[in-house]
Amino acid sequence: MKINKFKIHEKGLNRFFGPLEARIMELLWEKEELSIKNVQLHLEPDKTVSFNTVMTVMNRLTEKGFLQKRHEGRTSLYSPILTKDDFLNRQSKELTHELMDEFGSSVVVNHMLDALQNVDEGLVAKLEQKIKDLKKDR
Repeated sequence: MKINKFKIHEKGLNRFFGPLEARIMELLWEKEELSIKNVQLHLEPDKTVSFNTVMTVMNRLTEKGFLQKRHEGRTSLYSPILTKDDFLNRQSKELTHELMDEFGSSVVVNHMLDALQNVDEGLVAKLEQKIKDLKKDR
């Protein structure tokens, strides 16, 4: 379940998905399992989206490995394969590895450390402990 395009100038899930895909994923993370029709109905207050469009997007998300489908009678029910937290964790880990491969560990880690200037002390303490643990394991 690898994201092929990371859109740096977008916000939230739109960095990983198209706008409709992001709305559908967010909805399914919230509701856990829905049919195409129920997804369409939940999307309706924002903007009318045809059943066929919702079906196509949900089937593509299934093919890409983000959703799973099960049948209950004649109805197909869709649910996310990963929780939102697990998805974001995997994507951020993958992105970090790709940045390190492309630009080098030193550059990426230095920039990450620079970004820590605005975080709480609890996080800094956790990172210090993680570094100590890494040193022990070597």
